[in-house]
Amino acid sequence: MARHDRTRSLHGRAQIATTAARLMAQDGITDYGMAKRKAARQLGLPENGQMPDNAEVEAELRIYQSLFQDDEQHQHLLELRRIALEIMENLAAFRPYLTGSVLEGTAGEFSSIDLFLFPDSAKEVEIFLLNQGIPFNHAEPRNEKAEAVLVLDCEIADANLVIFPPQLERISFKYRDGRPRDRIRAEALAELLA
Repeated sequence: MARHDRTRSLHGRAQIATTAARLMAQDGITDYGMAKRKAARQLGLPENGQMPDNAEVEAELRIYQSLFQDDEQHQHLLELRRIALEIMENLAAFRPYLTGSVLEGTAGEFSSIDLFLFPDSAKEVEIFLLNQGIPFNHAEPRNEKAEAVLVLDCEIADANLVIFPPQLERISFKYRDGRPRDRIRAEALAELLA
């Protein structure tokens, strides 16, 4: 009986990962936890049951995008990366890094551009943006180490400028599920686009 329960649990977990990936691709859900909970509800499975980890959902998202959104998603991703590079070059003095779905290649129609900045102070970035006439809004930081999050409204997506103290630049950041969070500088992004 235990073997049957474990097989059913693994099957439910795979179903949740696949459904969560579809929800992220189609409905623009960017929060993995929310997508998994909504997927479990749609499948009639308990939300507090055995959930797939974010890496499993990301793998399913890549499969979904390659099957159903390949050309469209690829073009959108290139455009997001071009915009990210332009912003990074403009903000070069604040040591920007690209991270998140735009770097990982899973960004979709509703994704934001996530940039980490490491200036001497968040005020320095705000003053720069004001002097350049670049409008921005403040958002609530989701990382307790972040000093501020400034949101730029770009043509096809928002750009989240997550500002950290300069001493954290050499620290390795992780996603909530413990996976390392990759990030690259503008030079590496330019190579990626070439």
